[in-house]
Amino acid sequence: MRFSLLDLAPVPEGSDARQAIANTTQLAQAAEAMGYHRYWLAEHHNMPGIASAATAVLVGHVAGATKTIRVGSGGIMLPNHAPLAVAEQFGTLATIHGDRIDLGLGRAPGGDQAVYRALRRGAGDNFPEDVAELIGYLGDARPGAPVRALPGEGTHVPVWILGSSLYGAQLAAHFGLPYAFASHFAPDALEQAAAIYRAQFQPSARQERPSFMLAVNVFAADTDAEGAYLRTTMQQAFARLRMGRPGKLPRPVEDIDAQIGAQVRAGVDQALRVSAVGSPDTLARQLDALIDAYRPDEMILTGQIHDPAARIKSFGIAADILTARADRAAA
Repeated sequence: MRFSLLDLAPVPEGSDARQAIANTTQLAQAAEAMGYHRYWLAEHHNMPGIASAATAVLVGHVAGATKTIRVGSGGIMLPNHAPLAVAEQFGTLATIHGDRIDLGLGRAPGGDQAVYRALRRGAGDNFPEDVAELIGYLGDARPGAPVRALPGEGTHVPVWILGSSLYGAQLAAHFGLPYAFASHFAPDALEQAAAIYRAQFQPSARQERPSFMLAVNVFAADTDAEGAYLRTTMQQAFARLRMGRPGKLPRPVEDIDAQIGAQVRAGVDQALRVSAVGSPDTLARQLDALIDAYRPDEMILTGQIHDPAARIKSFGIAADILTARADRAAA
């Protein structure tokens, strides 16, 4: 089973976007050395704590700073963009970097209605049609077509459907595309979505069999207590987002209930329940349980940690565990 990494280029309290992008570059290089298969970046807008708004630009930057790891979007929010523009962007990236570029597509706006208006988008929800159009631009050359993605056509950039509902699962199955489920923050439909995707999958020229990716939050450290301490950053950030007060990535705290209240924390923990938190031994047990329960073809790890060095260490512990697990399976 492959394992990959999802990054939002977080901007920690006390830092800025420039340093956040430098942190992302360093993490991507470390992830490549650790054996991660992909490094994905996510589109969000108008968020003080996220520096990956111009996702295609950052994908190109990370691809240029690495050598072998696949780099892509997890994802591009397609309703914000014309399919031709996305095809040209990712076709250009593939032309520069070869077969290392992925294009994950989401249906959400990546912001509120004010962001949607600022992006000058008002064409309605044409997600299935836009996905089909985009795939066509990246497919075989069409010399007689009135509109072509140049660069883009012939690159066959791998397209993934991202989602947190049954809609995305059905769409990915219909198009015969790989599917990544946002279980790291919206796990309620996880089991049903995975089952529907696998049952309804229609083989395509791009994908012969279903490929299901599970997203998992990881907060790994030397001890369980330290892992729980690191996790308080994401608990606070998620609570603030739910209350309409997004900001920079908070510093961890010793008493999370004193910061957000036990009732709010319980709701946050329910939304973030697809997580592995603690020491290497604890993490290994929790990751094994998730893999056994959902049988993913690939696992993508994420985790909002305030200290960049602690973030690299956390993903390193997880990589060691998943590499050892793969070695045991292959033996």
